Amino acid sequence: DTRISGYMFESAIEAGLSAAGADVVLLGPMPTPAVAYLTRHLGAQAGIVISASHNPYPDNGIKFFSAHGEKLPDEVELAIEAELDEPFSTVESVRLGKARRHEDGARQYLDFCLSTLHGDLPALRGQRIVVDAANGAAYRLAPRLLQELGADLHTIGVEPDGLNINQGCGATDLDALIHAVREQNAALGVALDGDGDRLMLVSASGRVIDGDDIIWLLAKRWQNQAMLRGPVVGTLMTNFGIEHALQQRGIGFERAAVGDRYVLERMKQRGGNLGGEASGHVLCLDRATTGDALVTLLAALEAVDGYCEQFDESLADLQRVPQRTVNVPLRGSARILLEHPQLTRLQEQTEAALAGRGRLVLRPSGTEPLLRVTVEGPDGDEVQHWSDRLAALARELDQNQP
Repeated sequence: DTRISGYMFESAIEAGLSAAGADVVLLGPMPTPAVAYLTRHLGAQAGIVISASHNPYPDNGIKFFSAHGEKLPDEVELAIEAELDEPFSTVESVRLGKARRHEDGARQYLDFCLSTLHGDLPALRGQRIVVDAANGAAYRLAPRLLQELGADLHTIGVEPDGLNINQGCGATDLDALIHAVREQNAALGVALDGDGDRLMLVSASGRVIDGDDIIWLLAKRWQNQAMLRGPVVGTLMTNFGIEHALQQRGIGFERAAVGDRYVLERMKQRGGNLGGEASGHVLCLDRATTGDALVTLLAALEAVDGYCEQFDESLADLQRVPQRTVNVPLRGSARILLEHPQLTRLQEQTEAALAGRGRLVLRPSGTEPLLRVTVEGPDGDEVQHWSDRLAALARELDQNQP
């Protein structure tokens, strides 16, 4: 993506792969789902993304895709990490790999995204849409896609400088987008995260439309068009209102562990084609092999036939249950904290109070030193009470960890 350290890591990975005898095709900056697609399209044996997704610019990481454009299972990633402890091996000079930059990747990926539409969206032409690309990997592609469909665009988060990715913008910070939608009198706001796999929307009325909402829209549309297969797959964090609404329509629903890779695994096991997370990772397996913000955006626009003003109306039948997540920064070990007797007792007390009416999820973040405290229940004040108590105790216990 566009963070400043990405180019340093790109050079290092290119050198390491070439020294091991592998040919390297350089694409970046490029959204994560574009790398997944181009890995398949170009017949590569693997895809590598240098990104820390929605995290701030000092963070960075590496993701791998298989030759099929899918994220690797945990056991394969662990095997790769284990290799880091082994002596490095390189090839003789005559067998060194070659590196080249692929110039057509952006156009090929945009053509792929457009190919997932089942028809034109003439109603989209001339509609005012605000796009926030998080100063990230999709800063050129997201506006270009909507311009090619005829939308009238206002853009924010499209001036990356290596240090401003996800900073006060994008799918994890919607204030700027909400303000711009109001100021521009726009029909829709579109937000992506730094690597372009998460999507959040803001309706003309200012309503935030998250991954759960998008899944509901797509499930209804696809069911009506006999396109929905298998159960819809969410996570432990999916709002109970989504589960209840789907069941009312006779649509099965299953929960996987948090993380789009676990959603994907469950979807493949159960033969489903729709799943995702409230955070904006939505998997449309008939269209893409991984969470793809632009493919999801086109699917969502298709669900309202391109009439952006219909998003509010299409979500009117969804009754969400009050849910609150508090992020507790951690100094010490999340595992030790979660095993602390005081926190365990309060957790049991909370679960007893919400029994049959709500849920509690305590889990460490997969990418940051945070404990996420999520409480869900029929009464918003009660949800706030228990989430505040749990978060306060977690902070106190963490401060006292050795």
